[in-house]
Amino acid sequence: MLAPRLTGRRITGAQFFSSRVLRGRPRQVATRLAGKTIKAVRRHGKFIVVELDGGLVLTLHLGMTGKLLWDATRGPHTRALFFFPHGRLLFDDPRQFGRIELGDSLPERVARLGPDALSISLDDFAARLRGRRGILKPVLLNQRVLRGLGNIYTDEALFRARIHPRAIAGRLRAERLRRLHEAIQEVLCAAVQAGGSSISDYVDAEGRPGEFQFELRVYGKTGEPCSVCATPIRRIVVAQRGTHYCPKCQRV
Repeated sequence: MLAPRLTGRRITGAQFFSSRVLRGRPRQVATRLAGKTIKAVRRHGKFIVVELDGGLVLTLHLGMTGKLLWDATRGPHTRALFFFPHGRLLFDDPRQFGRIELGDSLPERVARLGPDALSISLDDFAARLRGRRGILKPVLLNQRVLRGLGNIYTDEALFRARIHPRAIAGRLRAERLRRLHEAIQEVLCAAVQAGGSSISDYVDAEGRPGEFQFELRVYGKTGEPCSVCATPIRRIVVAQRGTHYCPKCQRV
Protein backbone atom coordinates (compact mmCIF):
# COMPACT_ATOMS: atom_id res chain seq x y z
CA MET A 1 0.00 0.00 0.00
CA LEU A 2 2.78 2.44 0.89
CA ALA A 3 5.44 1.69 -1.70
CA PRO A 4 3.50 2.83 -4.80
CA ARG A 5 2.41 6.00 -3.02
CA LEU A 6 5.80 6.96 -1.59
CA THR A 7 8.53 5.68 -3.89
CA GLY A 8 10.07 8.52 -5.87
CA ARG A 9 8.31 11.22 -3.85
CA ARG A 10 10.13 14.09 -2.16
CA ILE A 11 9.49 14.84 1.50
CA THR A 12 8.77 18.56 1.85
CA GLY A 13 8.51 18.54 5.64
CA ALA A 14 7.68 16.58 8.77
CA GLN A 15 6.17 17.21 12.19
CA PHE A 16 6.37 15.06 15.31
CA PHE A 17 4.09 15.22 18.33
CA SER A 18 5.28 12.41 20.62
CA SER A 19 8.65 12.02 22.31
CA ARG A 20 7.66 8.42 23.11
CA VAL A 21 7.20 7.44 19.47
CA LEU A 22 10.07 9.41 17.92
CA ARG A 23 13.64 8.47 18.75
CA GLY A 24 15.55 11.71 18.39
CA ARG A 25 14.87 15.43 18.54
CA PRO A 26 11.83 16.49 16.47
CA ARG A 27 13.40 19.58 14.85
CA GLN A 28 16.63 17.80 13.96
CA VAL A 29 14.81 14.82 12.45
CA ALA A 30 12.45 17.08 10.50
CA THR A 31 15.37 19.11 9.15
CA ARG A 32 17.22 15.99 7.99
CA LEU A 33 14.09 14.67 6.25
CA ALA A 34 13.17 17.85 4.41
CA GLY A 35 14.00 17.65 0.71
CA LYS A 36 14.86 13.95 0.75
CA THR A 37 13.48 11.67 -1.95
CA ILE A 38 12.20 8.21 -1.09
CA LYS A 39 14.11 5.56 -3.02
CA ALA A 40 12.36 2.45 -1.69
CA VAL A 41 9.88 1.19 0.89
CA ARG A 42 10.36 -2.33 2.19
CA ARG A 43 9.66 -4.57 5.14
CA HIS A 44 12.24 -5.93 7.58
CA GLY A 45 10.35 -8.37 9.77
CA LYS A 46 7.77 -6.25 11.60
CA PHE A 47 9.55 -3.01 10.70
CA ILE A 48 8.80 -0.73 7.75
CA VAL A 49 12.00 0.61 6.22
CA VAL A 50 11.99 3.75 4.07
CA GLU A 51 15.25 4.26 2.16
CA LEU A 52 16.04 7.90 1.31
CA ASP A 53 18.59 9.52 -0.96
CA GLY A 54 21.80 10.51 0.73
CA GLY A 55 21.92 7.13 2.49
CA LEU A 56 19.38 7.97 5.19
CA VAL A 57 17.05 5.27 6.51
CA LEU A 58 13.69 5.93 8.18
CA THR A 59 12.62 2.96 10.28
CA LEU A 60 9.06 2.63 11.56
CA HIS A 61 7.29 0.11 13.78
CA LEU A 62 3.53 0.19 14.26
CA GLY A 63 3.61 -1.33 17.74
CA MET A 64 0.22 -2.63 18.88
CA THR A 65 -2.04 0.22 17.73
CA GLY A 66 -0.08 2.17 15.11
CA LYS A 67 -1.43 3.11 11.68
CA LEU A 68 0.15 4.73 8.63
CA LEU A 69 -2.61 6.60 6.80
CA TRP A 70 -2.32 8.29 3.42
CA ASP A 71 -3.93 11.74 3.11
CA ALA A 72 -6.11 11.25 6.19
CA THR A 73 -7.38 13.90 8.58
CA ARG A 74 -5.21 14.60 11.61
CA GLY A 75 -6.77 13.33 14.82
CA PRO A 76 -6.07 13.24 18.58
CA HIS A 77 -3.73 10.24 18.21
CA THR A 78 -1.65 11.55 15.30
CA ARG A 79 2.00 11.30 16.41
CA ALA A 80 3.74 12.32 13.18
CA LEU A 81 3.06 13.93 9.81
CA PHE A 82 5.16 13.55 6.66
CA PHE A 83 4.41 16.08 3.91
CA PHE A 84 4.79 15.63 0.14
CA PRO A 85 4.05 17.94 -2.79
CA HIS A 86 0.74 16.14 -3.29
CA GLY A 87 -0.44 14.45 -0.12
CA ARG A 88 0.76 13.56 3.33
CA LEU A 89 1.34 10.48 5.47
CA LEU A 90 0.04 10.31 9.05
CA PHE A 91 1.34 8.09 11.82
CA ASP A 92 -1.51 7.49 14.28
CA ASP A 93 -0.91 5.53 17.48
CA PRO A 94 -3.31 5.72 20.47
CA ARG A 95 -1.08 3.74 22.88
CA GLN A 96 2.22 5.16 21.60
CA PHE A 97 3.97 1.79 21.45
CA GLY A 98 5.09 2.48 17.88
CA ARG A 99 8.54 3.81 16.96
CA ILE A 100 9.98 6.18 14.36
CA GLU A 101 13.74 6.45 13.95
CA LEU A 102 15.97 8.17 11.39
CA GLY A 103 19.60 7.20 10.86
CA ASP A 104 22.39 6.53 8.39
CA SER A 105 21.53 2.82 8.41
CA LEU A 106 19.17 0.35 10.02
CA PRO A 107 19.28 0.60 13.82
CA GLU A 108 21.62 -2.07 15.16
CA ARG A 109 18.86 -3.80 17.11
CA VAL A 110 16.86 -4.10 13.87
CA ALA A 111 19.78 -5.13 11.67
CA ARG A 112 20.68 -8.06 13.94
CA LEU A 113 17.23 -9.66 13.82
CA GLY A 114 17.00 -13.19 12.48
CA PRO A 115 16.17 -14.16 8.89
CA ASP A 116 12.77 -13.31 7.49
CA ALA A 117 9.97 -15.81 8.02
CA LEU A 118 8.83 -15.48 4.40
CA SER A 119 12.21 -16.05 2.79
CA ILE A 120 14.09 -18.45 5.06
CA SER A 121 14.83 -21.84 3.50
CA LEU A 122 13.78 -25.09 5.14
CA ASP A 123 17.41 -26.01 5.85
CA ASP A 124 18.12 -22.67 7.53
CA PHE A 125 14.86 -22.87 9.47
CA ALA A 126 15.74 -26.34 10.76
CA ALA A 127 19.23 -25.15 11.73
CA ARG A 128 17.75 -22.21 13.67
CA LEU A 129 15.64 -24.56 15.80
CA ARG A 130 18.15 -27.40 16.12
CA GLY A 131 19.47 -27.84 19.64
CA ARG A 132 17.13 -25.29 21.24
CA ARG A 133 15.77 -26.52 24.54
CA GLY A 134 13.09 -23.88 24.84
CA ILE A 135 9.36 -24.18 24.28
CA LEU A 136 8.50 -23.81 20.61
CA LYS A 137 6.09 -20.86 20.62
CA PRO A 138 8.40 -18.38 22.42
CA VAL A 139 11.24 -19.46 20.12
CA LEU A 140 9.12 -18.64 17.06
CA LEU A 141 8.17 -15.27 18.56
CA ASN A 142 11.81 -14.42 19.23
CA GLN A 143 12.66 -11.96 16.46
CA ARG A 144 16.37 -12.77 16.75
CA VAL A 145 15.57 -16.35 15.79
CA LEU A 146 13.10 -15.52 13.03
CA ARG A 147 11.79 -12.06 12.19
CA GLY A 148 8.23 -11.32 11.21
CA LEU A 149 6.07 -13.73 13.24
CA GLY A 150 3.60 -12.40 15.80
CA ASN A 151 1.19 -14.03 18.21
CA ILE A 152 -1.73 -14.51 15.83
CA TYR A 153 0.22 -16.05 12.97
CA THR A 154 2.27 -18.28 15.25
CA ASP A 155 -0.89 -19.85 16.67
CA GLU A 156 -2.33 -20.29 13.18
CA ALA A 157 0.86 -21.83 11.78
CA LEU A 158 1.24 -24.26 14.68
CA PHE A 159 -2.35 -25.40 14.18
CA ARG A 160 -1.87 -25.99 10.46
CA ALA A 161 1.34 -27.90 11.18
CA ARG A 162 -0.43 -29.93 13.92
CA ILE A 163 2.21 -29.08 16.53
CA HIS A 164 1.56 -28.21 20.19
CA PRO A 165 2.76 -24.72 21.16
CA ARG A 166 4.59 -26.21 24.18
CA ALA A 167 6.59 -28.70 22.13
CA ILE A 168 10.36 -28.43 22.62
CA ALA A 169 11.82 -26.59 19.64
CA GLY A 170 15.00 -28.65 19.35
CA ARG A 171 13.18 -31.98 19.43
CA LEU A 172 11.09 -31.53 16.30
CA ARG A 173 11.83 -34.19 13.74
CA ALA A 174 12.35 -33.48 10.05
CA GLU A 175 8.75 -34.04 8.97
CA ARG A 176 7.32 -31.75 11.66
CA LEU A 177 9.90 -29.09 10.82
CA ARG A 178 8.91 -29.30 7.17
CA ARG A 179 5.22 -28.95 8.02
CA LEU A 180 5.88 -26.00 10.31
CA HIS A 181 8.07 -24.19 7.78
CA GLU A 182 5.42 -24.67 5.11
CA ALA A 183 2.61 -23.59 7.44
CA ILE A 184 4.38 -20.38 8.49
CA GLN A 185 4.83 -19.27 4.90
CA GLU A 186 1.33 -20.37 3.94
CA VAL A 187 -0.29 -18.39 6.78
CA LEU A 188 1.77 -15.26 6.18
CA CYS A 189 1.13 -15.24 2.43
CA ALA A 190 -2.61 -15.75 2.97
CA ALA A 191 -2.68 -12.94 5.55
CA VAL A 192 -0.85 -10.54 3.26
CA GLN A 193 -3.23 -11.41 0.42
CA ALA A 194 -6.21 -10.73 2.71
CA GLY A 195 -4.85 -7.36 3.81
CA GLY A 196 -3.82 -8.41 7.31
CA SER A 197 -5.81 -9.14 10.45
CA SER A 198 -7.91 -6.34 11.94
CA ILE A 199 -8.57 -7.86 15.35
CA SER A 200 -8.66 -4.44 17.00
CA ASP A 201 -6.83 -1.50 15.41
CA TYR A 202 -5.04 -2.45 12.22
CA VAL A 203 -6.04 -0.78 8.95
CA ASP A 204 -4.13 -0.20 5.72
CA ALA A 205 -2.90 3.10 4.30
CA GLU A 206 -6.39 3.97 3.07
CA GLY A 207 -8.03 3.16 6.43
CA ARG A 208 -9.49 -0.16 5.27
CA PRO A 209 -9.47 -3.14 7.68
CA GLY A 210 -7.92 -6.44 6.73
CA GLU A 211 -9.95 -9.61 6.26
CA PHE A 212 -7.71 -12.44 7.46
CA GLN A 213 -9.47 -12.42 10.85
CA PHE A 214 -12.35 -14.15 9.05
CA GLU A 215 -10.00 -17.00 8.08
CA LEU A 216 -8.52 -17.65 11.53
CA ARG A 217 -8.86 -21.26 12.64
CA VAL A 218 -7.76 -21.14 16.29
CA TYR A 219 -6.77 -17.64 17.37
CA GLY A 220 -9.58 -16.06 19.39
CA LYS A 221 -11.72 -19.21 18.96
CA THR A 222 -11.70 -20.39 22.59
CA GLY A 223 -14.45 -22.96 23.17
CA GLU A 224 -15.44 -23.15 19.52
CA PRO A 225 -15.21 -26.51 17.71
CA CYS A 226 -11.99 -27.25 15.84
CA SER A 227 -12.51 -26.99 12.09
CA VAL A 228 -10.84 -30.39 11.66
CA CYS A 229 -12.01 -32.57 14.56
CA ALA A 230 -14.71 -30.51 16.38
CA THR A 231 -12.80 -30.62 19.68
CA PRO A 232 -13.25 -27.29 21.55
CA ILE A 233 -10.36 -24.90 20.98
CA ARG A 234 -8.41 -24.28 24.18
CA ARG A 235 -6.66 -21.12 25.37
CA ILE A 236 -3.56 -21.27 27.57
CA VAL A 237 -0.83 -18.80 28.44
CA VAL A 238 2.63 -19.51 27.02
CA ALA A 239 5.44 -17.07 27.79
CA GLN A 240 2.83 -14.52 28.95
CA ARG A 241 1.02 -14.66 25.61
CA GLY A 242 -2.52 -15.90 25.10
CA THR A 243 -2.20 -19.08 23.04
CA HIS A 244 -4.92 -20.95 21.16
CA TYR A 245 -4.72 -24.55 19.98
CA CYS A 246 -6.67 -27.77 19.45
CA PRO A 247 -5.78 -30.32 22.16
CA LYS A 248 -6.59 -33.22 19.84
CA CYS A 249 -4.98 -32.07 16.58
CA GLN A 250 -1.92 -30.56 18.28
CA ARG A 251 -0.37 -33.09 20.60
CA VAL A 252 3.00 -32.59 22.26
